[in-house]
Formats: sequence, structure tokens, C-alpha cells
Amino acid sequence: MNRTFRLTGPIVVGADGSAGARAAATWGMQAADRHETSLELWHALGIPDYYLGSVPPSDELLRKVKNRGETILRETADTVGHTYGPVVTTHLSDDSPAPALIEASETARLVVLGSTEHSRFTALFGGSVTTALAGHAHCPVVSVRGRTWDLPAAGKQPVVVGVDGSPSAEVAIAAAFDEACARGADLVAVHAWEDVSASRSFGDPAGNYGWSAFTESARRMLTEQVSKFRDSYPDVEVHQVVVHDEPRQELLRWSVKAQLVVVGSRGRGGFRGLLLGSTGHSLIHHAACPVLISRTADS
Repeated sequence: MNRTFRLTGPIVVGADGSAGARAAATWGMQAADRHETSLELWHALGIPDYYLGSVPPSDELLRKVKNRGETILRETADTVGHTYGPVVTTHLSDDSPAPALIEASETARLVVLGSTEHSRFTALFGGSVTTALAGHAHCPVVSVRGRTWDLPAAGKQPVVVGVDGSPSAEVAIAAAFDEACARGADLVAVHAWEDVSASRSFGDPAGNYGWSAFTESARRMLTEQVSKFRDSYPDVEVHQVVVHDEPRQELLRWSVKAQLVVVGSRGRGGFRGLLLGSTGHSLIHHAACPVLISRTADS
């Protein structure tokens, strides 16, 4: 059983002063409270970005950049620090956002980022820092977007996990069980498959298979993967869903009624190249609730 995700360490939140980052800080504070750990707010100054060729920025510019970063951290800490109990610390890095947060992820339980819209955290690696972190972080990464449920209002909203039979999916299932347990929520394990994806997996045209048999095989796979974690979380009620549909669309539909969607950092079948292809980008940019991309130190 591949369950090497970290159950200790602080919740790390990227703070840049945007509305999305403030929502992420609130979500991160609630997560720290649930998991009885501390909250770390990180702001990246991006000093290397201010160098034009070999010309260093002026001392005055650096001073203004640092002062602005300190203000952002102080205001963000003031916003969340009086609501819950976890200890809040702030960290100012000279580095660019993605490298700074990847370094912070080495000891973190989760790294949390806000919606990428109108945020300076979108400007690295040709896309969002969320995508960069999802490919390189040493712990799970959460993209806080859409509707968020605070703990008292979460009610019966489930935690949803995408399962595709891969080792990466097992890490996602473990993280999803842990989140569902901490929230007192049900867990919905979803496996979605398409004709084309399934046919390629078996190396033969789709017409040569009875899809009812394939569906039954998918149910057995889903049951086998989920059952590995049931004994560790006996209080979590689990619902298993197997559908003949595109994984991206099925998970987006579930995000409308979920409080969190959990997916692996990579997999096979419909989830292959999750964070580099259409499925990952759809979840990060269009999900109706926060998305957790499960990663481990050895992902």
C-alpha cells in the first residue's frame, strides 16, 4: 500500500495580497485547526525577477518590495489569526513564488494556494504556480477556488476522490480518507472511463468488448483500492461510483456538490498526465470547490 503522504508538518499558504490568496489563508487556517497543526504564511518577493540582464535593482526598489511583502503578510495574518487557535508564523522569501513554496513543501503537510485569477502567482513556468507546485512539491497541493465550505457549514458535503487503479490513485485515496475523517464527511470514490481510453488500455477496438463486463471489472478495481484504507478509517462512510463518462467532466460535476475533490498527481487511463493535460487544467481552473492534488516526498 502506497501511503507515504505526510501526516505531520505545518499548513503552508502562499500569500500575495489577492482575494484568492486571502481565501486560501482562511481555508489553510481551517485545515490547520482540523489537523491540530500550525499555519505558515509565505510571501515570495521574487527578487531575481527584478534583475534586468546584469543590472541589479536599486536599494530603494528592494526596500519598497520588501516593505510591501511584509505588509501583505501582516494583513493576511491579522485576517485569519483571531478566528482559530493554530499558531501563525510568516515567512518572507527573496526567491520567486514556485521555488520558495517548493522549498517550504519539504516539511509541510499541505501547501495551499488561492485561485490563480489576477494573481502574481500565475506568472511562472508559463502557467500557474499551482501547476508548478503540483508537479514538483514534496506534499499535497490544494487549489482553493469556487465555493468553499467552512467547518460548521460543511454538513453532508462529501469529499470526492478520483480513482483510476494507478499507484498515484492510492496516495490520493489515502489523502481523501484523511480529509474526510478530519471533516466528519462521507467519502465518494469515483472511477470514470471512456470507450477510447478503455480500448487503448486493452489494445483492441472498442467493439470487441462487452462494456458491462468492463464496468464490473472497474468496480472490482475500485473496491480493491478503496478497501486498503477502510480499516484505518472505520468511521468514514464510503460510496463508490463507476460511470461510463469522461473523467474530467464527471469530477467537475461532482465538484458542484463536494467540499473537496482529491486527485492523484498522475495516473493512467483518463487521468494520465493529469496536471499537464486537459483534466488537470479543468479541475484547477474550473472546479466548483477546492481541489487537492495528492503528492508525496517521493512522487
